[in-house]
Amino acid sequence: MDYTCFKVETKDNIAHIRFSRPDELNTMTHAFWNELPHAFKEIDEKAKARVVVISSTGKHFTAGMDLSVFTGGFTTERQETGRSHETMRRSILELQEAFNVIERVRIPVLAAVQGGCIGGGVDLISACDVRYCTADAFFCIQEINIGMTADVGTLQRLPHLIPMGWMKEMAYTGRRLPAQQAKEIGLVNTVYETREAMLEGVMQVAREIASRSPLAVSGSKEMINYSRDHSVADGLNYIATWQTGMFEPKDMLESFKARGEKREPLFDDLLPLRKGI
Repeated sequence: MDYTCFKVETKDNIAHIRFSRPDELNTMTHAFWNELPHAFKEIDEKAKARVVVISSTGKHFTAGMDLSVFTGGFTTERQETGRSHETMRRSILELQEAFNVIERVRIPVLAAVQGGCIGGGVDLISACDVRYCTADAFFCIQEINIGMTADVGTLQRLPHLIPMGWMKEMAYTGRRLPAQQAKEIGLVNTVYETREAMLEGVMQVAREIASRSPLAVSGSKEMINYSRDHSVADGLNYIATWQTGMFEPKDMLESFKARGEKREPLFDDLLPLRKGI
């Protein structure tokens, strides 16, 4: 698929999705909401990447939802109220799915943010596994500033990433959260002085992840996300069941062998996913 909103490349087991509409502040157009889940599903299906990095171009990471999406048919005039609202609910669920897929892919997703990460951008990075940013970055739940409630994942995921008080302040006021505060409250792991330094640092993290057993990394992501949404007892029960089916001694033996031979271990990729039946 030819993407209009970003460029996608996979090299050395690292998939890099780079937003490519800097003159339009990388806003999320209708095409964006179709292309992003397609890109992630394709990466997951091919199983050539072991980690995904999302970055951007231009001054800002993204200014969020493009105005055309708001005016493109969410409400239908002169239609029966119940049916019109049911359709709108389906449209919102479809938008949510574009970011749900980030959590569902089998590999970690790292977000590298420069400049503004606004509105839908916060929804997006909240679904990623790890976040990094530049010193000039800021984060804003913009929806409250335009008279609506954020509805694509921020209010559901952000409370698991930062203290509730900070999340509520951002959600109720629409204030910008600057980079250093974002690091202090745990939204981002590292703040870099420049975009170039950030990409270099994030790619180093990506290379480290790509060098680990893909099956073990995938299992770790599955367990972390499951435990977030379940009790400790449920999480322990699930990991016991997971290990029964997924534990692969081959990868552990390769790790020990490589250490003894003073070399990097070599692991098989995950298997590609089959389309259909």
